Amino acid sequence: MSYELYEKAKKLGTKAYKANMSEGRYPFLPVLDDIISKEDITGEVSLGIVDIPLSRVVGTSTAARTQSFASNFMPLMERNTEFGSKWSMLSDAHMNEGIRDPIKVYEYMNYYYVVEGNKRVSVLKFFEADSIPAFVTRKVPKLTDDEEIQIYYEFMDFNKKTGINSIWFTQLGSYKRLMDQVAMAEKHGGVLDDTPQSSQQASASDSADGTGILIRTEVGRIWSDDTILELKAAYKRFEKGYKQKGGKKLSNISTGDAFLTFVELKGFDNVCEMSIEEFEIGITSMWQEFLVMNESYEVEVSLDPPEERKTVLSSILSPNYSAAKPLKAAFIYDADTADSDWVYAHELGRNYIKEVFGDKLVTLKIANVHTEDEIISAIEDLVENHKAEVIFTTNAQAISASLKCAIKYPDVKILNCSINTLHRYIRTYDARLYEAKFLAGMIAGAVTETNKIGYMATFPIYGITANINAFALGAKMVNPNVKVYVQWTSVKGAEAKSDLYKSFYQEGIDIVSDQDMITPRKASRKYGMYKLSENGPENMTMTAYNWGTMYERIINIIMQGGWNSADADSESKPINYWWGMSAGVVDIIMSDKIPVGTRRLVNTIKKLIIEDEFSPFMGEIRNQAGTIISEEGEDLEVEEIITMNYLVDNVVGEIPEIDDLKEEARALVEIKGVQQGSTDNNADNSSTEKNADNKLGNTDNTGDSE
Repeated sequence: MSYELYEKAKKLGTKAYKANMSEGRYPFLPVLDDIISKEDITGEVSLGIVDIPLSRVVGTSTAARTQSFASNFMPLMERNTEFGSKWSMLSDAHMNEGIRDPIKVYEYMNYYYVVEGNKRVSVLKFFEADSIPAFVTRKVPKLTDDEEIQIYYEFMDFNKKTGINSIWFTQLGSYKRLMDQVAMAEKHGGVLDDTPQSSQQASASDSADGTGILIRTEVGRIWSDDTILELKAAYKRFEKGYKQKGGKKLSNISTGDAFLTFVELKGFDNVCEMSIEEFEIGITSMWQEFLVMNESYEVEVSLDPPEERKTVLSSILSPNYSAAKPLKAAFIYDADTADSDWVYAHELGRNYIKEVFGDKLVTLKIANVHTEDEIISAIEDLVENHKAEVIFTTNAQAISASLKCAIKYPDVKILNCSINTLHRYIRTYDARLYEAKFLAGMIAGAVTETNKIGYMATFPIYGITANINAFALGAKMVNPNVKVYVQWTSVKGAEAKSDLYKSFYQEGIDIVSDQDMITPRKASRKYGMYKLSENGPENMTMTAYNWGTMYERIINIIMQGGWNSADADSESKPINYWWGMSAGVVDIIMSDKIPVGTRRLVNTIKKLIIEDEFSPFMGEIRNQAGTIISEEGEDLEVEEIITMNYLVDNVVGEIPEIDDLKEEARALVEIKGVQQGSTDNNADNSSTEKNADNKLGNTDNTGDSE
């Protein structure tokens, strides 16, 4: 029997060998000695005996035995050789008693290379075993800016805190995201000790034996044994369901990437209680999401409303909306319309489309919906009890709940007001306010008497940094001596707004850019851009969102049957509507107090922006450190504008770190922020280690709507 099994294994090896040869790939096992040199690693760490996943055992330590195996670890030698006999004996032993003796391996970049025990690995892989015990020595690569090495350092931290070695991600920050999901779970999660080890503690747990080899003596855990077992078991069930549904064909994402997305949408508590069959159902419903991840699609940013492409077919297939059968569109707000300038602006938009579409459209609204559970409950009620066909969630914090419901209700069109969201199940929309901010900055630069301008900013999320920078660049274009002083209202210990106004005035700041619209219940002239004076603010401009125009265009797309065809060139691409002045979604309102010549100049630049002949981010741009971001004659790309993680050189202030934000702001930044990178204004790049720590441990973010 064992000889028959050997022949089957050899056929698998021969098949893999021939496939590799025909495609010009190395047909044998990879050899660690050929992959790295002593100069590539910073040291070795003994991990003791560890159960290692066989899927991560990929090669041998030296070239001695490599040509005995194909790249899939199946044998290539003839059956009547000593090799074939020993393999067959091991096969018998596994079937009768099980292979229990540990092998010896090196671990490098979360892959394992066998020092002793190649045939044991081969036999267990043939029998499709999950893991094998092994004496593991980790070869630690030198810390560099290479993203894969950065991810590996995150893995080592995760492995040290949890002991789990079977989950691998391909995106920076994913291990922290998983730990956060577990920490938030009420039933199965929790954290024992989430305090990072200091360098002194680290050196105490890893000691040198005089040979340059580090020996691990302690491992600090942040989860209970039960939590670790729950996660391992859930991951194993997900892995089986994912494989069953064809997940292994998605070569650009790991099973861990898919699992993390699944956990973030379903919740760790729910995932822990799911069977393999339930995983398969959930994976099927989310398959489009995994395809988007695998294709690494960039967000399809629609900068202008798509042309109306109503065809005979779309006319036949699209519903004929009327008073008897109106389209039902719902709006979900996180505050009352009287208490929030942001919500009030969207409510004006809802009222506008009621008038435009008349009895062909019914609109619903739910206000003061805050938590994810509340948003999900509101959407479920709107769909199941009110038969809503289109739902707009009007704040970025609602993105996760919106996505979960979009997967649950694939026939309902759900849109979230945010930008840079990589999900095909929902669409996002926002306005390019930075165009109007640039014009407002021009006015501020022209009328300031002190060359000091204040800017009140809210959350450091996608888009906000573009607004600040556009404003500052507009001011600088007409006044090279002007400085823009930014204050964030979302940082811990931020002064009350009234105190900020006083400090602005006392510091000689005479022009302030504030919230974009009046708050109905708190009527004040401190909105838009105004001049500070002893007699109170003198309003000069207001940058305006015309949400009604955006909602009208989106509803038109739906009513005319163009939802699936009018936007992306691929049905798998995520779509973000990011419309500006050319679409009538953004505008600037100027007071008569602004000099005639300044108004004429602003209107000229506005016309050029609308005609796409001028961009606020064209020409040379430098950040606060003096680094050139864009050369003269260049324009920034859309993605570069959305994800700006720096402030330009005439801005005074900095992007706050996530730990410096208020709790409610941190939650939003974690969802919609961008990491500060090499252009971080405060970055200290004096050492590779410190730079890497910033990238691995911090989630400094910038970003979206005010």
